[in-house]
Amino acid sequence: MPAPLPPAAPADALPSPIPRLLLTGAAGGLGRVLRERLPAFARVLRVSDIAALGEARGAHEEVMPCDLADKQAVDGLVAGCDAIVHLGGVSVERPFEEILEANIKGVFHIYEAARRRGVKRVVFASSNHVTGFHRQTERLDAHAPRRPDGYYGLSKSFGEDMAQFYFDRYGIETVSIRIGSSFPEPANRRMMSTWLSYDDLTQLVQKSLFTPGVKHTVVYGMSANAEVWWDNHAAAHLGFVPKDSSEPFRARVEAQPPVAATDPNAIYQGGAFTAQGPFGD
Repeated sequence: MPAPLPPAAPADALPSPIPRLLLTGAAGGLGRVLRERLPAFARVLRVSDIAALGEARGAHEEVMPCDLADKQAVDGLVAGCDAIVHLGGVSVERPFEEILEANIKGVFHIYEAARRRGVKRVVFASSNHVTGFHRQTERLDAHAPRRPDGYYGLSKSFGEDMAQFYFDRYGIETVSIRIGSSFPEPANRRMMSTWLSYDDLTQLVQKSLFTPGVKHTVVYGMSANAEVWWDNHAAAHLGFVPKDSSEPFRARVEAQPPVAATDPNAIYQGGAFTAQGPFGD
């Protein structure tokens, strides 16, 4: 049995709930977290994944399994929805062929379905791995050159371009959240800078759903950590003010053996992702 999820922090006062909100990737790590928390923001939460999701958790929830690589199925999945939180896809570095189906075809199918079905707000789970080959000595904002650190990072960079294109041509607004490391606590020294608590993630998704006039906004998903590599001034209009910090975990993390100076986890913002692959040789 998986460990129980921590309880959600109290939500801020909200506008009218979204009539029907779609959450893709609901069986994944962060999908399970948001499945518990997004009902605060919607009358009906439609959850989807290619993996098993179990039964609907009451009248407020709809369960619709879907393969993101199936364009027709995704169109049906989006039908009747008013906004989308798109977490679905492969969330680790894998061979390109695997990334292609879920992350590249999948994000295209989501945006095409949004266009066809009149959905005007998407929250896209991008990743810090879009800029993972920048060094940890650099400080980046949303306008810094992208330097993807693998096929996964490339797919998220593609998703951000898709979001910009669908806003420019069709007026579909997106907040692309470059998620750092969202876990119950930071696991290593790199995560002391990249950590995003579940409560801060929830607040950031809330702001991304309800802030008017976001156009296509790119925001780094991080808590109020003491040492950060990212500057969110270009996303200030979201009003995201993280409440948590990795500092309470510092002693535990720094008790670990230090990594070598040549280790990617000590050099690059993307850490070990910069060294994974090639696959199939």
